[in-house]
Amino acid sequence: MSQIRILDTLTNTKKELEFSDKVRIYLCGVTVYDQSHIGHARTIIIFDTLRKFLEANSILVEFIQNFTDVDDKIISRAKEQGESANGLSSKYIQTYFEDSDRLNIKRATNYPKATEHIEDMIDLIQKLVDKESAYTSKNGVYFRVSRFLDYGKLSKKKTDELESGARIQVDESKESPLDFALWKFSDEQPCWESPWGKGRPGWHIECSAMSIKYLGKNFEIHGGGRDLIFPHHENEIAQSESFTNEKFVKIWMHAGMITINGEKMSKSVGNVKTISHVLDSWGPNVARLFCVSGHYSKPIDYTEDLLKENLIKLRQIETCYYELRLSEYTNDSEDISELVRDSRVKFDAALNDDFNTPLALSVFFNMIKSINSLAAEEKITKNMSEKVLPVLEYMLDILGLKIQTVSDEEIKSVFTLIKKRENLREQKQFEEADKIRDEIASMGISLIDHKNRTVWMKKEIIKAEK
Repeated sequence: MSQIRILDTLTNTKKELEFSDKVRIYLCGVTVYDQSHIGHARTIIIFDTLRKFLEANSILVEFIQNFTDVDDKIISRAKEQGESANGLSSKYIQTYFEDSDRLNIKRATNYPKATEHIEDMIDLIQKLVDKESAYTSKNGVYFRVSRFLDYGKLSKKKTDELESGARIQVDESKESPLDFALWKFSDEQPCWESPWGKGRPGWHIECSAMSIKYLGKNFEIHGGGRDLIFPHHENEIAQSESFTNEKFVKIWMHAGMITINGEKMSKSVGNVKTISHVLDSWGPNVARLFCVSGHYSKPIDYTEDLLKENLIKLRQIETCYYELRLSEYTNDSEDISELVRDSRVKFDAALNDDFNTPLALSVFFNMIKSINSLAAEEKITKNMSEKVLPVLEYMLDILGLKIQTVSDEEIKSVFTLIKKRENLREQKQFEEADKIRDEIASMGISLIDHKNRTVWMKKEIIKAEK
């Protein structure tokens, strides 16, 4: 594997991913007050695919993804629904895992929750207070932005412009409008005791405390959606580097947003697509193909047309896989060694160069198209299959795609039915032959009639296709 280079948001340059024994990744997770949507899915799928690529090339990955389970939105929603904040967050953490498992997301090394790391946050805040990088006001403990001279370096925002553009703050006790909360005073549950008074942590301090605890003061990749660059990740840098006096992260990697038919997802517009909705309609493979069909750093538009395009591509993959798995011929008429070798090299090269999944998919589907063309001409042999399948499965594993498989018993049953159908067709009993085809279709299997033989595949059932 060549050295992978990733666009670092901080320096706006492609940086080599340098590591010693493993790659440590921290991905900002969801605030669990509602069902996760397709925008969350895209970010998670991008980083899951990156992780699978690294691991497929024998690189150890430590992957941390947090849950923000204490937040004003959670408390407000819990009140509306007449339940505890903990009850609400626990419910949506469970639905997150259900969605994630259906999407074939590999479980993170650890899923720290904010509520389980309050003491870590208090310790971090205390150090910042001791260093005079933070101060106590009547409403809470705030980070003193003026003490961090590099503030704005991630988002490329200047503090004087931010100050002039700042709205009038509700908390007039802050020294500067830019200062942000590390600890908010409150007696309302959930709240915790602290050296400064009862309250709960601010949003930004959670990720600093948890990432440093699990991955150390300086780790390889910090990820999230582009909407987190400012203020969340900007504030993480300020408080973390003030705490450690070291550079916080080697590479900042940000995923582009998803729009719906050109519009931003919004509950007020009513165009939010939950992960469960997309999965129920299109299935996990189409969802994953869609999410990596554009470059990770760019926005992507969710449309029915684009999803249909990816469904067609899924069917091409399924056809290719089964043509290879069920190959019977033994005499090679073509040498595909170069196709297989070039496809693997170009696929890896695309992902090594700023994780260019659209280019990698182009290489992948060119290989699929070539194999399917040979299959249509009945030129696929067992020897060719042995060469192609390992590379195909390598790419499928990285892309997180799961083709429907069949048991040995199903294979025997299907072949018996196919033979029966072929006999009926030879006898020109086409009506009876069609009944056999319908019986096979009820098993979720589609037939592909070639000139001299019939092959088949088990297709993923897609609700939106009906």
